[in-house]
Amino acid sequence: MQRSPLYTILFATAVCIVCAVVVSSSAVSLKERQDFNSALEKQRNVLIAAGLLGDKEKVSPEEIESRFASIRGVVIDLETGEEAADIDPLTFDQKKRATDPATSRVAPANAALVKRLPDYVLVYLVEGETGAIEMIILPIEGYGLWSTLYGFLALDADLETVRGITFYQHGETAGLGGEVDNPRWKAKWDGRKAFGEDGLPTIEVIKGPAGPPAEDPYRVDGLSGATLTARGVTNLVQFWLGENGFGPLLDKLGTREERRAA
Repeated sequence: MQRSPLYTILFATAVCIVCAVVVSSSAVSLKERQDFNSALEKQRNVLIAAGLLGDKEKVSPEEIESRFASIRGVVIDLETGEEAADIDPLTFDQKKRATDPATSRVAPANAALVKRLPDYVLVYLVEGETGAIEMIILPIEGYGLWSTLYGFLALDADLETVRGITFYQHGETAGLGGEVDNPRWKAKWDGRKAFGEDGLPTIEVIKGPAGPPAEDPYRVDGLSGATLTARGVTNLVQFWLGENGFGPLLDKLGTREERRAA
């Protein structure tokens, strides 16, 4: 049976609308899944930095969420160290905030090549039954050799003893700078001291091997064949522990003498 031109047009339009709805729904569903996986991967890396999950430990998403329940996310004002209780840490997007001129500022010149600083940042606290801080996990980022590295640094209750470090995103060369992912190298950070006797960020990745933490507290083994990546890690860790990073927050949580006496 011959169809009229109007029928053909209407039929084609209907097919296009149906296809558009299907594609749109699929895209939304895919983005939701990607967002969920991204959030889960961040939680996993926070747990690894805190020593609450093994690097090679295989656990379900439910187990990750269960272990993460002991950690409290807190949004803070980067310049003052004050908590921003009115900002929901569950929906907070630090990367987006750092790239928006309305919610960020140009960073002072720095060796880590951090370009912009967000007005607020998300940190994670492990607290005891009394509410006392047992560990704090700080987001860190900075340039290596080929890429910006994004990760977390965990400090003990004294806010100067390193408990762990991990990187969840970077583009460094596999087998060289990519060894920042090596669990054996990351384990070398545990027990090191982040700050020197003068209170300034001192911990650094050196060329060659460092001594044990008790004898060589401020230095971490180098990365073979990846001097520039290692230098980048030093720069980014020192930057975020300094006055333009989390210095105001750490000062607000207590002076060096107060923390050591606690």
